[in-house]
Amino acid sequence: MHGPEGDAITSLDSTQVAPGRRGAHSLELRALTVEASLASRTYDILRDAIAEMPIYDGTDDDIRLDERALAEQLGISRTPVRAALQRLETDGVVQTIPRRGIYVVRKTKAEIIEVILASAALEGMAARLAAERATDAELADLLERYPAIRPAGTPADAMPEGTEPPVDDSPISVYSAVNLRFHQEIVDLAHSELFSSHVARLKIHMRAIRQRTIGDADRRVHSVADHAEIVAALRERDGDRAEAAARKHGVSLAEHVRDNVSYLR
Repeated sequence: MHGPEGDAITSLDSTQVAPGRRGAHSLELRALTVEASLASRTYDILRDAIAEMPIYDGTDDDIRLDERALAEQLGISRTPVRAALQRLETDGVVQTIPRRGIYVVRKTKAEIIEVILASAALEGMAARLAAERATDAELADLLERYPAIRPAGTPADAMPEGTEPPVDDSPISVYSAVNLRFHQEIVDLAHSELFSSHVARLKIHMRAIRQRTIGDADRRVHSVADHAEIVAALRERDGDRAEAAARKHGVSLAEHVRDNVSYLR
């Protein structure tokens, strides 16, 4: 067996316990390489960068990714970039078109609705877990950092039922960013790596469609009110109500896309 700096674990003597040992069989493990770690970090960087792109901006322009240019911009070799792009393709984020290149995937209208509904189910359960697992300090911090989700002038520790819907009059670009952060906060408060990882797989298309639709009709007004309902349920530690509010919020977006969005095929 190689030492800590070796390339691979090739054998295990009979006095050692092999990971995953079962009878005469054992796992053969390769040592973690710097390149493997770099590929993972590159994947995170590219995924987050694509998530910030206006994928659904109403244009038909394809978004092509150049492996060489990406490597140069990141200051690394093409190998980890290629590995990251392959992983993104497995996630359905990019697609390799033979003799043309690698392109960011734009989902159809039907596919986007499916993504939204899946996200609604996950975020609904995340809100339920958040009601159960978030600390009082975390919930107080949530209200402190998102004052727009409660009526103006209402203290963080007093959101009476029956008040008028909260209003946010910040620029739409500012509210859009707040909206995206709020959704991520709810998932984070669930304290579940499993839910976080599943939501992350849908994040790219969810971020893009939320950014694109938040300025439509009365989406913003409903968004602010829905967020207030979710937070009220969290404050009361009402998992049923939190889950229902978060799920309803997501389903309403799916319905909006179905009925009003014409720029998706």
